[in-house]
Amino acid sequence: MIEHRWTALVSLLAILVYFWMGTQVPRARVKCGIAAPSMTGDPLLERTIRAHYNTLEWLPIFLVSMWLFAIYWNELVAAALGAVWCVARIVYALAYYQAADKRGPGFLVQALTTAVLLFGALGRIIYGLATGGV
Repeated sequence: MIEHRWTALVSLLAILVYFWMGTQVPRARVKCGIAAPSMTGDPLLERTIRAHYNTLEWLPIFLVSMWLFAIYWNELVAAALGAVWCVARIVYALAYYQAADKRGPGFLVQALTTAVLLFGALGRIIYGLATGGV
């Protein structure tokens, strides 16, 4: 039996979500007629780039938190929360591509999911250190 296979699978899913977002940037460039290296000039391109970068900014926090939660609490719960994070990032990106003010719900869900993973893992580690259980 492979330990942490669900967490590993969701980690790969998160990377695939990020990869998909990366493919949306050149598509937006073509649609807007703006060649690299320009980063501005059309709101669609700017929103697409920002959604991609924002996901990159959250990936380290999310991935580390998910893995630590899986190790110190429960792998299936960590993987399930990770899957929710992936879906929320897709919802976030698709809404952001339409208009910046539509990105809120997807962002909120992924932020809350990350917070549960982060503070759940942190709390468990601190509790273990305090009681000698870690």
